[in-house]
Amino acid sequence: MGMGNDLADVLVVGAGPTGLVLACDLARRGAAVRIVDRSPAPPRTSRAKGPNARSLEILDDLGVAEEVFAAGSDPLPMLKYRDRLPVAETDPWADSAPSPDVPYVRGRLIAQWRLEEILRDRLAGYGVRVELGREVVGLTEAADGRHVDVTFAEDRTERVRYVVGCDGAHSSVRKLLGIGFEGTTAEDQVMVCGDVDLAEGALDRTRWHQWFDEDGAVMLCPIPGTRTGWWFQAGPERDGRGRPLAPTADGFRRLLARHTALPGRALTRAELLSTYRVNVRMADRFRAGRVFLAGDAAHVHAVAGGLGMNTGIQDAFNLGWKLGLVLAGHAGAELLDTYEEERLPVAARTLDLTSERLRATLEAIRRPGGGLDAAITSDTTGLGVGYRWSSLARVHDEASRFYETSRPDETSRRDEAPRPDEAPRPGGGLPGSPQPGDRAPDAPSVDAVTGARTRLHRVFAGPRTTVLGFGPGSAAVLREVAAAYGDTGVRTCRVYAPYESGARSGPGTAVVDDEGHAAAAYGTEAFSGTDTGTVIVVRPDHHLGLSAPADDAGSVHAYLRRLHGAGRPRNGSPALVDAARKG
Repeated sequence: MGMGNDLADVLVVGAGPTGLVLACDLARRGAAVRIVDRSPAPPRTSRAKGPNARSLEILDDLGVAEEVFAAGSDPLPMLKYRDRLPVAETDPWADSAPSPDVPYVRGRLIAQWRLEEILRDRLAGYGVRVELGREVVGLTEAADGRHVDVTFAEDRTERVRYVVGCDGAHSSVRKLLGIGFEGTTAEDQVMVCGDVDLAEGALDRTRWHQWFDEDGAVMLCPIPGTRTGWWFQAGPERDGRGRPLAPTADGFRRLLARHTALPGRALTRAELLSTYRVNVRMADRFRAGRVFLAGDAAHVHAVAGGLGMNTGIQDAFNLGWKLGLVLAGHAGAELLDTYEEERLPVAARTLDLTSERLRATLEAIRRPGGGLDAAITSDTTGLGVGYRWSSLARVHDEASRFYETSRPDETSRRDEAPRPDEAPRPGGGLPGSPQPGDRAPDAPSVDAVTGARTRLHRVFAGPRTTVLGFGPGSAAVLREVAAAYGDTGVRTCRVYAPYESGARSGPGTAVVDDEGHAAAAYGTEAFSGTDTGTVIVVRPDHHLGLSAPADDAGSVHAYLRRLHGAGRPRNGSPALVDAARKG
């Protein structure tokens, strides 16, 4: 993207999945975003095996889910061996099926480098390309507090409004900020990894093969989109003193011959070799002024459960809309405080969760038939992660008082965030109606105008806040919201019960809840047949912000004013970009 001398809104440092998701989200909002990576070529890694269920929802919102599904495969059944012989087979996802409120219940296997290609292509559609071979070596917040001066290794300094470090566990951005990265590294918990080719037909590619012996382990999972490619993970070879040896192709062949029934020569190629040590660390804070940390730059944890890349993607989706609204001049800068408020406790809980899953897995593989399925629980889907403690999760009566008594720049009040061990556990959803802070459920429905099948997550898609109205009493509030905000980042959607008669028209979108799934998911059945109705505000990252009776319009206006200001500015506002611009 030719920036000329224009000041960039956001510089994203690091072009892995976290940085790319953030750049895509900002670019579609019309923000002037740049993304740099120190690697001379697009970074390649063999670590992450694909998005979990919650990340698939995010990728769907960004418009790339179809490509991810086409390039990947479903998670595979796990075939476990002991002493070279198969002893058990487990499919951790055998009993999982989509439900009306959860369209994706399992993740998708896809090579991380392939996911990054898809995201880079999406980003290029907005005219933004990764600037490779650019290493950040200095960060200074300008004296006016409005910019950051970024110095690159080529001794060039450029000025931007915000910086986000998505540059991994060894983050240069974090180190330049002097932010601590406390935790532990388990030197004895070591694994060697790589992408390998096996002779065609050597192993059944419909299984994830796992050999766990008393003296070591080998795991081989087929890489989707390849004919002979496999992910290789193993306990390392060790020297005479028991110290782990660095991974090599010949070392992989020896491990293959030792633990499996395959000869070493069956492994014909090995690349992207790396050594993985269990690191459990978290940054002291996720923000220093106009600089933020996301993904592995902010937190690293045990690989069990596959939450590393996924937690980073979800960091990016939380931060992107907040930066977008502040940059557009709708929200006050204090909205950015809620990034750390919401994501730091989630990261802390994720560190605990993955360490628990690692312990469970290490215990399971001591017994014949144990395997990596011990790491998978409903917690690892990401669907239960929410922010009930957040100052953005408002109950309607308190919001109404804000609306009556506060000026716009004073509507932000930051609550004390919970200690990390008090953060709610990520899980597969919570019983009862969703509360402010929770993930917004999906629900199949019918477009009230065209009659085509649709679903609420399709209504939510794109960089806007959505106001849902249930029951006839919600119509007045929806009209007020549409009149105040129009297309400046807020959409309205009237959800009609199937028995509601009369013209289904008005501002915004309208859907018919023909099977009652939306009312059931949002707990609005009690109001749908009355004059009261319910209004629900769904944040751009698909979390509930507010649920209020439709006769409490003040709550709705107060909440929207915090995110979007008082409504349409007289001189217009930066356009939001829903479809990829060809650049």
